[in-house]
Amino acid sequence: MNITLQLPALPYAQESLQPYITAETFEYHYGKHHAAYVKNLEGLVKDTPMSDMTVEEIIQSAFAQQQVPVFNNAAQHWNHSFFWHCLSPDGGRTPTGQLQQLIDRDFGSFDAFRQQFSDTALRLFGAGWAWLVQNQQGKLEILALKDANTPVTARQTPLLTLDVWEHAYYIDYRNARNKFIEGFWDVVNWDFCNSNLKSLAL
Repeated sequence: MNITLQLPALPYAQESLQPYITAETFEYHYGKHHAAYVKNLEGLVKDTPMSDMTVEEIIQSAFAQQQVPVFNNAAQHWNHSFFWHCLSPDGGRTPTGQLQQLIDRDFGSFDAFRQQFSDTALRLFGAGWAWLVQNQQGKLEILALKDANTPVTARQTPLLTLDVWEHAYYIDYRNARNKFIEGFWDVVNWDFCNSNLKSLAL
């Protein structure tokens, strides 16, 4: 994704994912949390060589140099920008095309994949992200990444993510992370996930 040092517009209206995510949650999650990561990042890289880098380059450079504040804000900006596109008011159902074939190949079935992804998101202790990625050999993997960590640092291809920081669901679900995860499958943007795949022969 082409992510810049600006808060991106949401690809849908804030109320369009109700009841899964309410407009109030977007007001705080997108309008305050995500916006704060962008503002913080802008301040951290201003008048430095990083100001001319892409967000992915900033993430990789900050990770390599152990610049923790820069990494955390850049990675959270990137992760959230990606996450918004993983959701759609026209989403849900099951994947199609090459993604469906790869899920069947690497997990056995969509139901098996869905269960493993949901379990990964539910069991992630504290804050973090559940990811479906495509590794450099073309195989699909599910990752649980803590805090701001992101597949960008491992040069894996992210296909799908679910934010399980408490601020993602606490307004709508309180401490019932499992309910938030269940609803996620009704709004997954499978077209976006398919578009992220690397072109590899099955």
